[in-house]
Amino acid sequence: MVDAAGPKDHLWKVALDAEERIEDLVKVASSPIGVDVGTSKLVVAKKGPREVETSGALNAFLPVPYSRFTEATLGQNNIAYYRDEGDLIIYGTAAERFANMFNAEARRPMADGMVNPREKLAMPVLEAILQTIVPKARAQGEILAFSVPAAEGPGGENREAALTYHKASLQQYFRGLGYEPRPINEGLAVIFSELEDYNFTGIGISCGGGMCNVAMAHLSVPSMMFGLPKAGDYIDTAVGAVINEHATRVKVMKEENLDLLRPPSDKFQRALHIYYDDLVQSLIEVLAHKLTKADKRTERPVPLILAGGTAKPRGFKELFERTLKTRPLPIPIAEVRVARDPLTATARGAMINAMYER
Repeated sequence: MVDAAGPKDHLWKVALDAEERIEDLVKVASSPIGVDVGTSKLVVAKKGPREVETSGALNAFLPVPYSRFTEATLGQNNIAYYRDEGDLIIYGTAAERFANMFNAEARRPMADGMVNPREKLAMPVLEAILQTIVPKARAQGEILAFSVPAAEGPGGENREAALTYHKASLQQYFRGLGYEPRPINEGLAVIFSELEDYNFTGIGISCGGGMCNVAMAHLSVPSMMFGLPKAGDYIDTAVGAVINEHATRVKVMKEENLDLLRPPSDKFQRALHIYYDDLVQSLIEVLAHKLTKADKRTERPVPLILAGGTAKPRGFKELFERTLKTRPLPIPIAEVRVARDPLTATARGAMINAMYER
């Protein structure tokens, strides 16, 4: 039924609605992409029709001996793999499941936040996993921002040469998909994702698998960035050594039931609490040292954001705040909070950066 405004007005409204829908589709089709290239997990964020859409994949692999029968079985069960000489390389989430079943250790194409130079399958596996979550660019030169760790370590050591290789390898791959790739520091990406209400001013910490990356920014301009090569993998390996278990198995058990607010009930839980305490103490100690050495000052208290899979367990924020009271930072902190979605915050921040790079 035509409304009271008349048939011409009705048709005009329909045409406008159609034009708006087309504009929305064009925006989505050419929307920038953010990629969190993490040691433990890869996450992609892109603008959807209504909200930001994210997807992820485990950054791990496991070789198994080749046989026609095994290859056929993997294919029938939709397991991601490719053949490499005498092995079938299972990658992504399935690699962790296979490692648990065989009581083996899943391997990683990355270590300490960068492509692992000691792993010969590093780039082939990393590209295979990225291919499952990063589509080809719909338009040549579409902007893609991807996360990179800090070049500076906790003691001031410079990893610039390794970081150059890491960035160049990823840029080459993303350009092959038709994108114009732009690197962004992980900690800065967290600030972009979570601190719009503070005008992108504060401290962002991405607690991932291989590293904790820290950035401090004022009005989006970074003033300090460093990395601590001590994060989720450190906890998994250390706990595994104490309880005589593979780190891959520890990771799965940790993600299933760790609650840092609950007193530990067994040796496994006690070890997790001990090494989480050690990680947070190390992180705050290095952060305090860096701020003091750089003589950082602020006009008003700044927020501190925690993100990444290692920051996800219940009670991590409370542990951080409790430790902060025993080792105060040389600048005032307005609040400590965990990112809205710790696992996707870095990818979302990278996407926001890509939006402004167009």
